Amino acid sequence: MEAEKIIGIVGGAGPFAGLDLQTKILNQTDATQDQEHLTIINLSQPNQLTDRTAFLLGETAVNPAQAIFQQLQLLERAGTAVAAIPCNTAHAPVIFDVVLAQLKAAGSRLTFLNMVYETAQYIHQHHPGIKRIGVLSTTGTYRVRIYPDLLETIGFEVLVPDEVVQKTAVQPAIYHPQHGIKACGKATPQSRNWLLQSIHHLQQQGAEAIILGCTELPLAITENRIETMQVIDPTTILARALIREANPAKLRPLL
Repeated sequence: MEAEKIIGIVGGAGPFAGLDLQTKILNQTDATQDQEHLTIINLSQPNQLTDRTAFLLGETAVNPAQAIFQQLQLLERAGTAVAAIPCNTAHAPVIFDVVLAQLKAAGSRLTFLNMVYETAQYIHQHHPGIKRIGVLSTTGTYRVRIYPDLLETIGFEVLVPDEVVQKTAVQPAIYHPQHGIKACGKATPQSRNWLLQSIHHLQQQGAEAIILGCTELPLAITENRIETMQVIDPTTILARALIREANPAKLRPLL
């Protein structure tokens, strides 16, 4: 019988999102006592990780890929065999592909999961009737079209907020220094209101589902459905993918 694999989390991008992923791994694991849960190493070094959106928008020249790679090396040396970073923006090719190339060059045996790919496959398999998908994300993810570029290749129509809604509602819900989820670690009434406005904006365009394409967003939007729309949480999808890779026998049935 193959040994159970240790799960690694690059948990500082951002720290609350890292904790959310770990919690969702626990929630999605078929276990009735402490000893039956999987081994997880959550490495949170946020001070080493350049803000991913700032890099993609040209506000800093420091690519966070190097720090992500270094933290993955630490996780691998600690015994992890499968790992992920709960940050959608870090999956921009100019970041994620660099990390993959560095792992390959270093001879790493680590399986580094791609959250955006896992999310696309999940929708394709479990919601085949959905055709028009809205995406809420950081402005970095928005600018480089991380979700549209992948989802459109497998037949989905992707809807995103217009520039005004992105600037005045979605991005502040994540980054606002008083009301944003990154600053508070949870939803505030203002951040949730911004996001609900944005979801309604996409629904008016015809969205049948909404991807919470920033890992802070599931901290504010916890519903599985909003009105007629399916809510897609990539963090939960990533949690299930990590369990699948570590020990598929411990993956709870999908509700």
